[in-house]
Amino acid sequence: MEKRKLGRSGLEFAPIAFGGNVFGWTANEATSHKLLDAFVDAGFTFVDTADVYSRWAPGHKGGESETVIGSWLKKDPKKRDKVLIATKCGMEMPNVGQGLSRKHIIGSVDASLKRMNTDYIDLYQSHRDDKDTPIEETLSTYGELIKAGKLRAIGASNYEAPRLAEAAKVAKEKGLPRYESLQPHYNLVERPLFEDALEQECLKQEIGVIPYWSLASGFLTGKYRSEADLGKSPRGPGGVKKYLNEKGFKVLGALDAAAKKHNTSNTSVALAWLLQRKAVTAPIVSATSLEQLKDLLAAPAVKLDAESIAALDKASA
Repeated sequence: MEKRKLGRSGLEFAPIAFGGNVFGWTANEATSHKLLDAFVDAGFTFVDTADVYSRWAPGHKGGESETVIGSWLKKDPKKRDKVLIATKCGMEMPNVGQGLSRKHIIGSVDASLKRMNTDYIDLYQSHRDDKDTPIEETLSTYGELIKAGKLRAIGASNYEAPRLAEAAKVAKEKGLPRYESLQPHYNLVERPLFEDALEQECLKQEIGVIPYWSLASGFLTGKYRSEADLGKSPRGPGGVKKYLNEKGFKVLGALDAAAKKHNTSNTSVALAWLLQRKAVTAPIVSATSLEQLKDLLAAPAVKLDAESIAALDKASA
């Protein structure tokens, strides 16, 4: 299977990342373990989570996803060598705080390591920009943690192009670790959020792009085609309803045609479209069943022809 490199970090993996936001939420612990086993057994390795997952769920306080990953690794410690684990900090954690200060990062890293039953994190990401903390303080703290063996590489999430450029400048001038990856909100129906300045900055800096919401909260799978379908969403109707419009239906039509032509699913086509973008390293996608996972893992084998790509580009423009 094709391997993709993440920036200049040396980290390599098959080009699909499993989004751990569902672990301990819409997928219980036992189901999450089965999904992780199937993901790794299929030759994939990149698992992405965050300390804050899934504090939005009633009765949750954050850390649930990392705890599920930790219990999975505890059952079979040999699995640690087979996976690349990415997590994040910076969003508000109840009774802990938020941001990218030295104190908050160090405390957050130690808490994540403990929850996940591991002594190192492959990719540690700033979950969102913190303009109240100097970039040098954030990057120098990451540098300390890399030297201590707790982190292998660092990345950013939800950053704007000017701040990504500023972080690269500080890293170069001060001899500090640089962001090797970016997690932007990017998919076929949300192109303007990433394309243009942010995409160009990532290409310029050779930053690996690992987009989240790659399937637009499930809309691009094709299972939501009317308001009557919105009850199928475990997240509620809010995340999908906004796509039930002329543009959304055009995109679904182009996906339907490409899926039929390539004898695959809309899911695989939507992810294959992302994978053919020069800047994209691997889309982050979630599954709550083995059946869903199968469609996700089929995507790297789908090679879209020029006609299908042009049709998808036009429908989503």
